[in-house]
Amino acid sequence: MTLYRDQGVVLRTIKLGETDRIVTIMSQGHGKIRAVAKGVRKPGSRFGARLEPMTHLAFQCYRGRSDLDIVNQVETIDANRALREHYGCLTHAVAMLEATDQVAQDREANPALYRMLVRALLTLAADPSPLVSGAFFWKLLSLEGFHPMLDECVRCGAVEEAEDGAGREAGGAVFVAFDLDEGGILCADCGRFAGKRISPEGLVQLRRILGGELRAALAEPPGPATMETERLGLSSLEHHLERKLRSAALL
Repeated sequence: MTLYRDQGVVLRTIKLGETDRIVTIMSQGHGKIRAVAKGVRKPGSRFGARLEPMTHLAFQCYRGRSDLDIVNQVETIDANRALREHYGCLTHAVAMLEATDQVAQDREANPALYRMLVRALLTLAADPSPLVSGAFFWKLLSLEGFHPMLDECVRCGAVEEAEDGAGREAGGAVFVAFDLDEGGILCADCGRFAGKRISPEGLVQLRRILGGELRAALAEPPGPATMETERLGLSSLEHHLERKLRSAALL
């Protein structure tokens, strides 16, 4: 058996037998792994409490012949306790874990996704805003190659209204909807009977999230646009996954 060490975030756990547990971890260097933690459900287990969802840890595993590795050493980097003690944080954190679990590939390193998840959990713990999970869904889509088109109508190519030098509207499109199939916004004509509604405020916030202004967006009080961004991001993610996230009901 091959021994390896890595860091990761626990995505989920399931019981195995009387005393063991199967742990799914999004690791930094080995992608998503599934490993057996033997005896962790026994009273007095050395590291049972460390192998809980949302825990950021350093671990050591043996890779065997089966799909399941064997965990034999665990050290906590960050238990993310603040997320467990706040129900709102917990529900959004669980949704991000499930989204990561669905997107990550077994044993395929994805350090960008690992870093994004670690940072999102830290940000959520420090600032319990629903915008964190909404932004995570959109950035996850972008990372996986589904970056939305937000500057022109995804069907006809119409561009947004602009102002001329005198401050008057110079003509152009008004965007009213988002097309999940095409992955972009729709103008008033194309989106009259299609797509999911998106407000001007929601579109501005989405552009800020994907345009490098997330920190500034988080500094603003949550409002209707925040909920809109999260719901639309969740719908878009579920559309591309072709399945519903079980944790979405908690949101």
